[in-house]
Amino acid sequence: MSIMEKGIVENLITELTKLPGIGRKTAQRLAFFILTMSQEDAKGISRAINELKEKARFCRECFSITENDLCSICSNNSRDRSKLCVVEEPSNILVIERTGIFNGLYHVLLGALSPIDGLTPDKLKINELVERVKKDSIKEIIIATNPNTKGEMTAQYINEILKPFHVKVTRIAYGLPIGGDIEFADEVTLGKAIEGRREI
Repeated sequence: MSIMEKGIVENLITELTKLPGIGRKTAQRLAFFILTMSQEDAKGISRAINELKEKARFCRECFSITENDLCSICSNNSRDRSKLCVVEEPSNILVIERTGIFNGLYHVLLGALSPIDGLTPDKLKINELVERVKKDSIKEIIIATNPNTKGEMTAQYINEILKPFHVKVTRIAYGLPIGGDIEFADEVTLGKAIEGRREI
């Protein structure tokens, strides 16, 4: 009986399709690529996945990914603790950090509001955000959720629940990309760029 008939390759393809953005065709290509890899390289991938699942955890303060109780950002005393940037996923932190502009702390919601998908406020780390605002000396909350329906709904909800605490709440600006041409911008993007204008 061949490997294909035994379903060994099929099992791997099925497992790979569980990853985000991986359809069946991509999973097939990956499965057959893994078959051609050296035993050591394949075991290296397996070890890395196992190690991630065994050692990675959520930071007890911001809910980013870390191997320790606190992530490297929360434990860094040189960060500006008066500013808190709220993001949907831990991966968003990496993108913002690459800009080298923001030197405050983060709070990861682990998703965005989507009642139709069962993602209500109690399923996200919103209560934990409120607790941080209560106990820490935070002067500004910068909401950096995605510029889509779920992200906007989440931003509005957070803005409302934080009103009693008299903390400054801002939303990241979005609009035209650097080097972009106004002529080719869609109406929504251009509208957001005009709304997010600033004095020069």
